[in-house]
Amino acid sequence: MSRPLTATRRATLAGLGAIVASGSVTGVAAAAESDWTVEATETDSTLHDVVSASAGRFAVGGGGVLTAPAADGWRTLRAGGPTGNGSNLYGAAVTDDGERVWFVGASGAIGEYIPATDTLVDHSAPMDNTNNYNAVAVTGRAGEANVYVAGDSGKIYYSFENGAAGTWDYVTPGSGSALPAIDFHGPRSGHAVDTNGRVFVTDDGVTWNAIGIEDADVTFYGLDSDAPDDVAVSGGNGAVLTYDGANWTPDALGDADLVDVETDGEAGYVVGSGGVVQELTADDRFALDTPTGENLNAVDVDGDAVVVGNGGIVLRR
Repeated sequence: MSRPLTATRRATLAGLGAIVASGSVTGVAAAAESDWTVEATETDSTLHDVVSASAGRFAVGGGGVLTAPAADGWRTLRAGGPTGNGSNLYGAAVTDDGERVWFVGASGAIGEYIPATDTLVDHSAPMDNTNNYNAVAVTGRAGEANVYVAGDSGKIYYSFENGAAGTWDYVTPGSGSALPAIDFHGPRSGHAVDTNGRVFVTDDGVTWNAIGIEDADVTFYGLDSDAPDDVAVSGGNGAVLTYDGANWTPDALGDADLVDVETDGEAGYVVGSGGVVQELTADDRFALDTPTGENLNAVDVDGDAVVVGNGGIVLRR
């Protein structure tokens, strides 16, 4: 979710360019490196996303790796992706009941993993499309999910029948610019961002409308959609923007590319290049010390925070 910003830290959207350029919000280190644990992994592939399911956490990454924590560290469950061809996996999502893990990636890769039976179902190349997919959102229960996939083609492929063959369709919400992130807060209600500085909203999973952001002057990477009036977007030059249903409020700290954002109520995290992790609170935003300089690609908050990134790095706080 997005977080409320104090009045002293609010800025008009028209001033975002200057705010981003100057990094006008001052943050201090709110956590020492010792607050983080570097967890052992069997892979040194870049990990691009991490999610929480009923069976625990799962991360996906380079070479089609699917990995999950075990007693002695994160073990590799699959190493080739849903088709076995080793396509990189970039995004993951979980059904509302926590029973299935969906993931997407290069060359049209789409997979549905069932932890209870250690089964992987291949849904790749819907409508014979083999573009790179960057993100996936799923809503509904296992086996009955609505599935939304966004990628480099600027199209959103969707199925309201759990990705079954012949049930896919697509829509192009913007000008065809790549879509790095998509997230839903309801069965057919959510948001997507493109690399042309636009944010789109849908209430039926099919029709998408732009809701900004004018003069953003940054590239968007991360998205957290928790309600029509509770949206957060992260991007280049340390930018985080929040939406209250009517207006966008920009905020900037540092100059790192912030590639993922996740919030829960009034708190959350953004992560990005060079080992950057920033904590969001109701009143401020802090840069945290971390024990890595690797680029960090995703954060998941489910009790504790887990961050994944390049070189198979996994951090837990």
